[in-house]
Amino acid sequence: MSVQVKEKKITVSTLLKKKAEKEKITMLTAYDCSTARYFDEAGIDTILVGDSLGMVILGYESTHNVSMEEMKIFTSAVCRGAKRAFVVADMPFLSYQTTVEDAVKNAGALIQSGASAVKLEGATDLILSVIKRLTETGIPVVGHLGFTPQYLNVLGGYKVQGKSYENTLTMLEQAKKLEAAGAFAVVLEMVPEESAEFITKQLKIPTIGIGAGKYCDGQVLVCDDILGKFSEFKPKFARRYANFQEEIMQAAQKYISDVKTAAFPDAAESFHLNEEEMKKLESYK
Repeated sequence: MSVQVKEKKITVSTLLKKKAEKEKITMLTAYDCSTARYFDEAGIDTILVGDSLGMVILGYESTHNVSMEEMKIFTSAVCRGAKRAFVVADMPFLSYQTTVEDAVKNAGALIQSGASAVKLEGATDLILSVIKRLTETGIPVVGHLGFTPQYLNVLGGYKVQGKSYENTLTMLEQAKKLEAAGAFAVVLEMVPEESAEFITKQLKIPTIGIGAGKYCDGQVLVCDDILGKFSEFKPKFARRYANFQEEIMQAAQKYISDVKTAAFPDAAESFHLNEEEMKKLESYK
């Protein structure tokens, strides 16, 4: 039996309060209206329209191929389904790494598409300037450290980050800079649990972990991973709560069988002429 959770709209203040009160923050990705609505009604705090849609939805090799136009379309769809949850939209590759002006324009387009905030990766001087300007413009920002998919080619693959004392301190310094620039939260991806816990304790803003252990202020996973829909690869840090691949396959196979044996559609699933019109057809020569 499904349970619909009725709560006030989640805001930045709500998420900061959860950090202060040590209440875990929940986040899942979603890419379409119906999935967003189901997660929203289930009680999820935040929905991320991740550029991961490039791989799990559009079939790209990486997130690098995702365009602003695609992010705007999927963000709009998700926001039509999420009425209570706080929606964060990923800024795609090269939409914010060129100039502050480009970043403001592109972030604004995602907010106009319905998002409540945007997420961007890294902590370079340019990124910090972008965050500061976006915050001044009234656009909430989520940072992203650790493994940053848009820097995949520089990082040399899918590798755990912050695996030493020195690297952990560097990441903490970056996180504090993000916080000072105006970010209200930061995602920590593929970071040792101990490093993530250390960083979390030093920040006033919430940390959202993905492959970063249980001590972050919240957790995020890709919806296709928890639903067992994306079968090409299962990250070590993902947990499957359903097996949609199997269910979709079984449903499709049953449908194919029913069509071929004329078991579908049946009388209840068809429209019918009344008796008078039937007689006219039967008398036709």
